[in-house]
Parts: sequence; C-alpha cells; structure tokens
Amino acid sequence: MRKVLALLVVLPCLAALVLLAAELPAFASPDNPANNEVIARYIEQGVEETGAINVVAEILVDYRAYDTLIETTVLFTALIAVLLALKGEKKEHA
Repeated sequence: MRKVLALLVVLPCLAALVLLAAELPAFASPDNPANNEVIARYIEQGVEETGAINVVAEILVDYRAYDTLIETTVLFTALIAVLLALKGEKKEHA
C-alpha cells in the first residue's frame, strides 16, 4: 500500500517536472528571460548608480544584497545541519 501511495505522489511530480522542463527556453537563446532589459540596465548604468567598477560585485552587493544574504544564511544553516548529522552521538565505553 505504501509503494502504491508513493507512486501516486512521485509519478505526477515527475510528469510535471518533465512538462515544465520542456517549456524552458533553449540555452543561450536571445528570448531567454535572463537576456532582457534588466541586464542591459545593470551593465549600462551600474557604474553611475553604484560606483562599483566590477559588474559582478555591483550586482551582488548593491542590486541583490538581500538575496545574497538569504542564500548565504541558507547555505550556512545547511552546513551546520550536515555537520550535526555527521557528528552523531558519542559512545560511552564501560
């Protein structure tokens, strides 16, 4: 019964992932949403707006600061969880 229930949950999720992946734009396509006017604005007006010389640093620090902070927090939390899981309990010798 549990295997049937697991299949009833996994198969629709797998089908949804396949259908969604088929709708993604082709790699390096000019119609890709990542290649829109926002990127052009970052490149053209970034130095004037932020004063940063490095484009990557200006995007990460000035435009995406909260997103970068949250990503760093999630990675740190995951690292702590993995370390705690690997640590386990100490065995006492009698």
